[in-house]
Amino acid sequence: MKLKKYLVLALVGFFAFNIQAQQGYDLWLDYKKIDNPLYQEKYSPYFNNVELVGNSSTMNAIKEELQLAKTGFAFGDSTSNSNHKIIIGIQSNLPPAIKNKINTENIGEEGYTINTLDNGETIVVSGNSEVALLYGTFGLLREIQQGNEISDLNIEEEPKIQKRVLNHWDNLDRTVERGYAGFSIWDWHQLPGLIKPEYKDYARANAAIGINGTVLVNVNSNALILTPHYIEKVKALAEVFRPYGIQVYLTARFSAPIELGDLDTADPLNEDVRKWWKDIADEIYAEIPDFGGFLVKADSEGQPGPFQYDRTHVDGANMLAEAVAPHDGIIMWRAFVYSEEDTDDRAKQAYDQFIPYDGKFADNVLVQVKNGAIDFQPREPFHPMFGAMPDTPLMMEFQITQEYLGFSSHLVFLPKLFEEVLDEDTFSDGENSTVAKVIDGTNSNKKLTGIAGVANIGTEKNWTGHPFGQANWYGFGRLAWDPYMDSKDIAKEWLKIKFSNEDNFVKPMTELLLNSREAVVNYMTPLGLHHIMATSHHYGPGPWVDDLGRPDWNPVYYHKADENGVGFDRTNSGSDALSQYAKPIQEKYSSPETTPEKYLLWFHHLPWDYEMENGESLWNNIALHYQTGVEQVEEMQDTWATMEQYVNEQEFEKTSMLLEIQLKEAKWWRDACLSYFKQFSKMKLPAGVPEPEHDLEYYKSIERPYAPGINPSW
Repeated sequence: MKLKKYLVLALVGFFAFNIQAQQGYDLWLDYKKIDNPLYQEKYSPYFNNVELVGNSSTMNAIKEELQLAKTGFAFGDSTSNSNHKIIIGIQSNLPPAIKNKINTENIGEEGYTINTLDNGETIVVSGNSEVALLYGTFGLLREIQQGNEISDLNIEEEPKIQKRVLNHWDNLDRTVERGYAGFSIWDWHQLPGLIKPEYKDYARANAAIGINGTVLVNVNSNALILTPHYIEKVKALAEVFRPYGIQVYLTARFSAPIELGDLDTADPLNEDVRKWWKDIADEIYAEIPDFGGFLVKADSEGQPGPFQYDRTHVDGANMLAEAVAPHDGIIMWRAFVYSEEDTDDRAKQAYDQFIPYDGKFADNVLVQVKNGAIDFQPREPFHPMFGAMPDTPLMMEFQITQEYLGFSSHLVFLPKLFEEVLDEDTFSDGENSTVAKVIDGTNSNKKLTGIAGVANIGTEKNWTGHPFGQANWYGFGRLAWDPYMDSKDIAKEWLKIKFSNEDNFVKPMTELLLNSREAVVNYMTPLGLHHIMATSHHYGPGPWVDDLGRPDWNPVYYHKADENGVGFDRTNSGSDALSQYAKPIQEKYSSPETTPEKYLLWFHHLPWDYEMENGESLWNNIALHYQTGVEQVEEMQDTWATMEQYVNEQEFEKTSMLLEIQLKEAKWWRDACLSYFKQFSKMKLPAGVPEPEHDLEYYKSIERPYAPGINPSW
């Protein structure tokens, strides 16, 4: 009876594990069984003799990860007398015979080395800290997951950016602003008593890709997170994350001294206010010694800030920086600001507010800047601030969740977008002064560097809703570690780890991923069109919207379509936003003939019959781009239909259905936008572009009142 009971339990465990893998819960930590006997023979012997030099919570995490991998890979315990082994330890603690062969002098505290020694018999993972060993362990497992050769490893890796952070836009009621994968994974009500397994798995997944910080709550902040009741809960999460090298951060509501204290002001120059923030910081650090600091959204979209006291961003940021400085904390002060009173081009406003204060922020302040000057569009030119604040550490903010890119309904490989921005030349310090070199400190030797990604994580069984949404979380982490990585390499790496090493899968699927972002740009906002989404929820097209309270909340503000043409003139004959960029960019983009076509309507208002490079009119090019986007989704469907043998049934079926939604909505975008713009162009659609299925009024009538991701306080 006992044997029968154990067999039943084992089968239950097996099927539970299999269901979990089918649903995608394990992310890139799905250590799939290695069936190839050649690979088994190559990898397995090393795992039968693992030496860990050290004993701590992080070393225990490494030991646990290696055991999970060994079990998942189906590496059995060898009975042979193999001398193969893995040694993991801080370089200075290694045995002398090994230590002298390993050089970790130039890789900092988080960098790692992986070396194969003794004629291929010994693999040594080393570094200068235990978290470096953790990163190195994940690096070694990544090599095995991809089927790479490990008998001659000579890997040296170090992160090029210090603060690699996820920004959760999670509210205390567990709704997630701009979240499309369910509710918040943080169960505040049951913390600190209930520590869910997801918290540890979240930490493992982030550590595996080098993410070392997490902001737990929404930038549209709630002051309650700073109360002892919630700090106790944050402390519990910090204790789970600590072995994995992940610091916790919180958002600081600027008006908290009024809302939580007995003060009647939040003036950053008021001594009582300054003391209040110092006391709060001291209380938090007493509970969480490695607390990272605060992220702040101030004087933006109704959030309180220093402006209401006639103070500046510098006054507000430096006050908070002073409070956390004794604890080595930092302040991430967001530059996403635009004013109700300022009628100037919204693309110019953050630059105008921050540039006068270059070099005046405290040393522990990072100014966090979105990748573009408007708001996470499918394509934007890089934010001009990246080329104009040489004496201020600027922190990149990317959006991993797809607010303007079809939510988790659409397959969009965002590392391609991230790479495009990082590779742009700002000319801030001569030619080849890329955005990547600005944020990693290369161009200014900045002591503090950072990058943030707005998380796409929720309570969905696969964490991200769309199975391929995982690739965007993964890709952000890899680019945060090394902003010079090629998105093609990231795509291949993720596909091999997640699904299959087979060339017949990896090659076509890599092309699918790399083309997916351009497809979305084509069927949503081609040729520099931007922010023409439906309002509030931003799901689906809404180029006709013109009745909102502020001009720059209306899509018509951004495309300015009329009988004379379409596009936003940002040259010196228009808003002159182009003048915020370096001279070489101004010179190139000032003329439509030399402006890259992908940004054409971002910088120029042009007539519908303007002749493009291909000899066709602007109108024909817009229409053909919309049609191309639809066709690209059809190609994605065709490619995916041939991949069933390489992926599990659940993920294959779910992705197939989501691609069908994406195709339907790509056609919706095409037909709605062309119906709207056609009334101004008064031109026929070119050959190859079908007439819209419905009239314009039909598309205007479509409503999505319960689209996900809306902040309930709006």
